[in-house]
Amino acid sequence: MVLEGSSEALCPPPSLELRPSCNKSQPSPPLGSSSQPHDGVFPEEKEPVKYGELIVLGHNGSLAHGDKGRRRSRLALYKRPKANGVKPDVIHNVSTPLVSKALSNKSQHSISYTLSRSHSVIVEYTHDINTDMFQIGRSTESMIDFVVTDTVGSGGGQGGGGAGEGGGQSAQSTISRYACRIMCERSAPYTARIYAAGFDSSKNIFLGERAAKWRTSDGLMDGLTTNGVLVMHPAGEFVSEPAPGVWREISVCGNVFALRETRSAQQRGKLVENESNTLQDGSLIDLCGATLLWRTPAGLRHTPTLKQLESLRQELNAARPQCPVGFNTLAFPSLAQREIVDKKQPWVYVNCGHVHGYHNWGYRKDKGPAGHGGTVPANTGERECPMCRRVGPYVPLWLGCEGGLYLDAGPPTHAFCPCGHVCSEKTAGGWSQIPLPHGTHAFHAACPFCGTWLTGEQGHIKLIFQGPVD
Repeated sequence: MVLEGSSEALCPPPSLELRPSCNKSQPSPPLGSSSQPHDGVFPEEKEPVKYGELIVLGHNGSLAHGDKGRRRSRLALYKRPKANGVKPDVIHNVSTPLVSKALSNKSQHSISYTLSRSHSVIVEYTHDINTDMFQIGRSTESMIDFVVTDTVGSGGGQGGGGAGEGGGQSAQSTISRYACRIMCERSAPYTARIYAAGFDSSKNIFLGERAAKWRTSDGLMDGLTTNGVLVMHPAGEFVSEPAPGVWREISVCGNVFALRETRSAQQRGKLVENESNTLQDGSLIDLCGATLLWRTPAGLRHTPTLKQLESLRQELNAARPQCPVGFNTLAFPSLAQREIVDKKQPWVYVNCGHVHGYHNWGYRKDKGPAGHGGTVPANTGERECPMCRRVGPYVPLWLGCEGGLYLDAGPPTHAFCPCGHVCSEKTAGGWSQIPLPHGTHAFHAACPFCGTWLTGEQGHIKLIFQGPVD
């Protein structure tokens, strides 16, 4: 190792090689043109290898103002025409004032760990011909493949859970500009692994003096980002036996740790040695403001396509469900129709599941402060079901349009409470069990289609339709 402050610290012959097998006599191959950083994300070949897809929770099929380029609600990761992955190569001990000079080589990826005002450790990375790298973060710079920003969850639910755009963003984002990176092996079985932090425009990752970092038992370095990257792998098969796992934190080097006491605490959690950063179907990635779902190609084969969802919608409407009070025929609107309630749209009392047409009566009488006529004001949303007299929210029903969030292609018979998003029974039951991160240390189950916190005993309800009387 080189002494701190030495002029040889920038290129020391005795530096520690992290990968002895690397051929140091030849220059590293180029990591890919910066003008085409996303050629593997949107491939032109006919049958490209798909590693998997990332779906942002809280968006029902697309962003509010439409998907545009790298800013979208869902992104498929494909094998790139040319590998752009990197792997650790050499570690240097340098004087902190010399770090900027040491990182002047913009063709070299590196991670800088500032241990004190006088001492830093720099880990150089070299090109890896066996992996593809995809970066996720809030930054719109070209090295970010998937631009994700936090938005306020709809319906007063959780603050976060979406990839955002211009309108609706929170005043101060809690998602890092370079939040995380995913490394995918270019050969079968195409394993995908997640790491905290992404490389910036200078191909560097900086962990400042206040960031949680440490030397590992083998003398190397590792650390955590400010708000952390949390991952939860499903306890069983996501599509066959949906059950939540345990939320963990992923380090910069891909190690797995128990959660910190609070999201940005400097003290790391305990190392979890029997778990890995390998993504599997149904793995959830939380970036402190947005939660992403990882679906594998095998898992996606169990989910309905947009065409199949449209067929399910038409089957529902072909059954001619009727309002049990007004006897008018109800119809789910087109999947392309978002947030505009149609006059034939079905509504539901979420505490009992009875489906009706819209009506503006039935507000619960209350002895407390009341509006005109001695009833609770309309904006409370509390209604009394005319069929069973149960009182609760009364909301329009919307079909879940993001097929990747489904656990199967079953009929849409259940709705989340209290938002009214409709999906299959298995999908509703599965997501109702999953606690999603909220704030610095809270967790709460939420609708995957809109991000609204779930209420009631189960978080979902079976829909009770009235068939045609004729």
